[in-house]
Amino acid sequence: MLKLSKEQKVFQLGNWRIGGQPGNNPPLLITSMFHNGDRILESRKERKFDRDKAAEYLIRMDDLSDQTGIPAMVAMVANSADEMKTYVDFFTATSERPFGIDMWVEKSRLETAEYCCKLGLQDRLLYNSITPWDKDIPGQVARLKEMGVKHVVLQAYNQEDPTPKGRVSGLKKMLELVGEGTFETVLVDTSVMNLPSTSFSCLASKMVKEEFGYPCGVASSNGTYMWKEAREMWGSDGFTAMKPQGRGLAAFFWSDLLFSGPIVNIPKIIPAVTTSCLMLATMAYHETGKLPQNENHPLYKFFGEFAKQLQ
Repeated sequence: MLKLSKEQKVFQLGNWRIGGQPGNNPPLLITSMFHNGDRILESRKERKFDRDKAAEYLIRMDDLSDQTGIPAMVAMVANSADEMKTYVDFFTATSERPFGIDMWVEKSRLETAEYCCKLGLQDRLLYNSITPWDKDIPGQVARLKEMGVKHVVLQAYNQEDPTPKGRVSGLKKMLELVGEGTFETVLVDTSVMNLPSTSFSCLASKMVKEEFGYPCGVASSNGTYMWKEAREMWGSDGFTAMKPQGRGLAAFFWSDLLFSGPIVNIPKIIPAVTTSCLMLATMAYHETGKLPQNENHPLYKFFGEFAKQLQ
């Protein structure tokens, strides 16, 4: 059920290995900061935010990532390149880890990427993302290549076909425009539209991995946060239970990366994903007879003696 016949691509981002056969490398968690509703954001217009609290969130995320072996990074959200420059400057003064940008408008994304590359941040920048809705994908790709951008996310979706097959066909069109070997790292986002469709996105991830071998993942946070009625029905306790459950399930089913939602929730999300990784590793072992090759896997961090028994 888990092992894929296609040879899987594994990319390096910072100290993290992303991709591969299920159960081998933990999924990369991509959290958000400075999104709409982020309580640390005081004024976009004036570029004001709670810097101490933002730094606290980053330190907490890094500590949990190091403790568990679950790679985790932040993708910062902004409406303009000038706004994003403020956040990039803050991040690079606070952390030496990789980071992502999360911007809907293609022009602003490119301007931000150019700013980052002029600062020599090509090895740390995750460009999120090249989307089916962008007006000039070939032109965008050419500029990114010229700048020296190395790590990108491709969004796989087909507006005419919301099924897993539609996401695969959408990615095929995207890859024709992007080209093979253009970027050092290519991660695929299989586009979650709502909570039940997260299963379609996970299935699409499996299909993409089987056909192309690229690391895939989902924005499982979209599924839970878009179901606003759930908070009304079950209150904060019920909604709080939904969030890690959604991320944990997605982590189990063919996800090499997860857009996991606001960074403030990372203390709940990382333990949930750790649980999935532990169970997925032993499920893969049952199927293949092999334990994770990644020495930083949670299985070795928390259940080393048990892993030795299996070996």
